[in-house]
Amino acid sequence: MNNHPAGPTRRQFLVSNSATMLAGATLATGLNLNQAWGRESPQPAAKIPLGFDNFSIRAHQWKADRLIEFAGQQKLDSLLLSDLDVYENHETSYLAELKSKAADVGILLHAGTGSICSTAKRFTDTWGTAEEHLRLGIRIARDIGSPVFRCYLGGENDRHSDGGIQRHIETTVAVLQKVKTLAVDSNVKIAVENHAGDMQGWELAGLIEAAGKDFVGATIDSGNATWTLESPQANLEVLGPYAVSSGMRDSTVWQTDNGAKVAWNAIGEGQVDWKAYTARFAMLCPGVPFQLEIISGFNKLFAYREKPFWDIYPDAKARDFEQFLEMARNGSEVPAGDSNKPEFQMQELLKSIRYCKSVLAMGMKS
Repeated sequence: MNNHPAGPTRRQFLVSNSATMLAGATLATGLNLNQAWGRESPQPAAKIPLGFDNFSIRAHQWKADRLIEFAGQQKLDSLLLSDLDVYENHETSYLAELKSKAADVGILLHAGTGSICSTAKRFTDTWGTAEEHLRLGIRIARDIGSPVFRCYLGGENDRHSDGGIQRHIETTVAVLQKVKTLAVDSNVKIAVENHAGDMQGWELAGLIEAAGKDFVGATIDSGNATWTLESPQANLEVLGPYAVSSGMRDSTVWQTDNGAKVAWNAIGEGQVDWKAYTARFAMLCPGVPFQLEIISGFNKLFAYREKPFWDIYPDAKARDFEQFLEMARNGSEVPAGDSNKPEFQMQELLKSIRYCKSVLAMGMKS
């Protein structure tokens, strides 16, 4: 299942000298960061479609038709409807109307949902069993014209459970394989996200390979990378070749007495070199929309200086952790904000849209 090239564990990392740490910075793909990213932050070689995830403005509680209208007004290219409650109903006739409405304003729809892993803490039976949930989502994706159905395993807490994250990966692979025929026949790729600290990039890549990359891909999430002790850039190198959808935001990491804290930011307000990132994104994920999932306003502690912390990362790679540490050494504390207020969420999204268009020259529309 773990097809990631062998590398030193975190325990080996702690006893390594600085020269070994630097040598271990080679990425999982075999690329050297300096070679892959360069020093001049090149502009993307091709235009990248720009969109957003409705979770960015969740407090507004808009339904799908209003979100499509808003995306059109912002001259965006795509919209990820990341939950099944965003629809008025799940009837084919209604979903076909949404497909037509999106086409009228030039918006590509991506369909999505939450956990499809029955053993994960975030899984609920609102939509039936995990298999029934997936089958419903694939049908919705087909009816609205979405080429993908975004979902996820769970969250960080699943790493603490008996069997660790590997148990849940196996559960997820099994349910994905049960719906392969439907997904292929519907021309819908299931796009599993690296979500809320559940899987590091190499673990999700292993899940996709085990399930079958002919019908399963990745929803690459730059912010969630920092919740698994990865830099967004290193995460992109691993998951970029599998990406079929995305959820993007900036991150800032800074040191604390017992580890580091992570804050998510609007694009352009954190530590990610977005010109370099989007250049690599364009190369590794051709045609995949860059969809903004802005979740600003709070900080999360990662107490990696405390020994029990590492119990949930028995196979962590030194090279990945070193790049996260580099972010922490260079980051400054970000104060918390009003993360649940509608006006704050809208402000953060609009800032990100402006930055992507004006600084990164993203989007297919003028």
